[in-house]
Amino acid sequence: MADGKEDPAVFTSSSLPSDPRLLATVTNAYLGTRVYRDVLHVNGVYNGAVGDTHRADVPSPVNVRMLVLDANSPAETFTLNTRTGVFSHQLQSTDYTATQHIYAHHSLVHLMAFDITIRRSAPTTQPVTVQLQTPFVPKSQDLDLKQGPDFQGAHYIYGQTLVPEVEGGPRPTIHMLWTPVPPALTLGGEERERSWEFLTAVAESEEEAKRSYSHGLALVATGSLLPSHTRAWDTLRRGCSVDLDGPLPLQQALHGCLYYLLSAIPPWGSPGFIFHGISPGGLSNGTRGEDYWGHVFWDQDTWMFPNILLFYPEAARAILEYRIHRLEGALRNAQEQGYKGAKFPWESAATGREVCPEEIYGAQEIHITGDVLMAFEQYYCTTQDQKLFREDGGWELVDAVARYWCSRMVWSQEEQCYHIRGVMPPDEHHCRVDNSVYTNAVAQRSLNFAADIARDFSIPVPEEWVDCAKKIKVPFDTEKKYHPEYDGYSPGEPVKQADVVLLGFPLMHPMSPEVRRNDLEMYEPATEPDGPAMTWSMFAVGWLELKEVQRAQSQLSKCFSNITEPFKIWVENSDGSGAVNFLTGMGGFLQAVLFGYTGFRITKTSLRFDPAFPEDINKVKVIGVSYLGSKLKFTITKKEMRIKVTESPQDLMVSPLEAVLEASGQRFPLSGGQSISFPTAAGWIQRVSTQML
Repeated sequence: MADGKEDPAVFTSSSLPSDPRLLATVTNAYLGTRVYRDVLHVNGVYNGAVGDTHRADVPSPVNVRMLVLDANSPAETFTLNTRTGVFSHQLQSTDYTATQHIYAHHSLVHLMAFDITIRRSAPTTQPVTVQLQTPFVPKSQDLDLKQGPDFQGAHYIYGQTLVPEVEGGPRPTIHMLWTPVPPALTLGGEERERSWEFLTAVAESEEEAKRSYSHGLALVATGSLLPSHTRAWDTLRRGCSVDLDGPLPLQQALHGCLYYLLSAIPPWGSPGFIFHGISPGGLSNGTRGEDYWGHVFWDQDTWMFPNILLFYPEAARAILEYRIHRLEGALRNAQEQGYKGAKFPWESAATGREVCPEEIYGAQEIHITGDVLMAFEQYYCTTQDQKLFREDGGWELVDAVARYWCSRMVWSQEEQCYHIRGVMPPDEHHCRVDNSVYTNAVAQRSLNFAADIARDFSIPVPEEWVDCAKKIKVPFDTEKKYHPEYDGYSPGEPVKQADVVLLGFPLMHPMSPEVRRNDLEMYEPATEPDGPAMTWSMFAVGWLELKEVQRAQSQLSKCFSNITEPFKIWVENSDGSGAVNFLTGMGGFLQAVLFGYTGFRITKTSLRFDPAFPEDINKVKVIGVSYLGSKLKFTITKKEMRIKVTESPQDLMVSPLEAVLEASGQRFPLSGGQSISFPTAAGWIQRVSTQML
């Protein structure tokens, strides 16, 4: 950086990790790979039946690496720049510098590309040759590939997946065009500098693949392919940022998390883009037997979604549309298990049918259905987008989920309340338990939201929804004043991951500060220290809620053992096992900052704030927070809080926003382009009441 400090958004190393799973990823919403990997993946394209379905491996033409063969060994550097969305490899000798850039184009999502530039650095006229490692073989274990005629200098292959997810289901065809790669590149004796660009276009139609390749060639001809990508990425990153005046490792972790998570979302301004969800390991992973085979879990809806919603409601809507498009599969899942409504699969791929290889999870880990609906609720409260619900299938999904929960409950004559029996809670160490407190609480929240939406749309609310929500059992120990994980839970019994602590956040289940503290203290020592990475973020959020900032920091610091060097790839478990490029852990970590340090909470009528952060952080700046059509910038220190409206809704009929302080009730109008400031305190953002206008 200009001031000589290390840029926390740029990760550079002189060597690559010995474990290839930990290499940087280059992805967009449609295509993804790890650098120097022989396969890439296409979002939504799976091969295999039911539990065997996995991301279809497509041979990767971008798996090209410059080789060091010189006797005088040029210096090597590998860099992931999260500000530009580009991975680069540089060879530097006394005679020349060779630089390779690899990227998945952010806005032209059917394109991946790399370029190589050789620049002479000594006054010689000897040719400079850089050898290339090009292991590409146009074969796939998942596609019946055939060779087609060359197109505009590109080679062309196409082929269908071999086995549909369900009998009679779709078998998509992949079409791929790529620039042939020679074994070496040579800078002629009279040349000072030269660049070569190599394109790969992938689509599910020949027409789209050729259109994308031609578009890429046109950009190459004007020298604007890479700049168009970096501009799109810069626009994305400028629209949302979390900047901390704090320790460098924390800043780096935040930049890494934002890079990998934002790489997965649809580009801004593409409302018609059909999105196929985000799996725990992202598009770079998901080969058969790897990273849960590219399936979509609650990880998307509970752990990643809130961060995306806070910055990019348009992308959040695309995630919800992924669930709407798979509602038919969810209806079938419920029917097959003997219930009404829609049961979302524990593991989802192309159809919305259950594709978990192990039946126990699909049958019992039913909280996923409530997790999906909580994302819809958060979106509705943040955007008031009625069109999604009235016209685009949202209401049908809400209604189906409510009917499922009612059919899943049984009345206990003894306890005079509804039970949900025989489930697996988020803590997967336990199965066939009755009344998982998290499952029951999220079911209750689903039913309350369904009733609220019905009232907003003047739809009669079924009495059953109200009755079940009011009378469902949410286990609570009145003597110890804490929430048992399920009926019969013994305090201290080992827990795999965050479970009961999720009642406080994100569920915001009503409880006193004393009970919130008791839940944290009961489950913190009982939770496995080597469990999934997102767990400690939720403990951190809980302690920040209670203003125990040092306890929160001790929990958040545990996450750093899941972050690998040099490219900040997360592993699911701190011992290196489980999924890699673990977006779930990154999502939890981002929530600890975005919702923990700021105290942001999405409610029916407001966006609440109540900042708290540790001593080694002096300032938190969050840019691009979206709320009710406005974009907000928050600058928070321990003494002062400043809020600025950077964008306002175009609709002049929409009521403006105001900030309200909780203790005093003082109100601050929030006008476009203007800043307000006040001593750091709890409060909320809301629409100005029409009576006050």
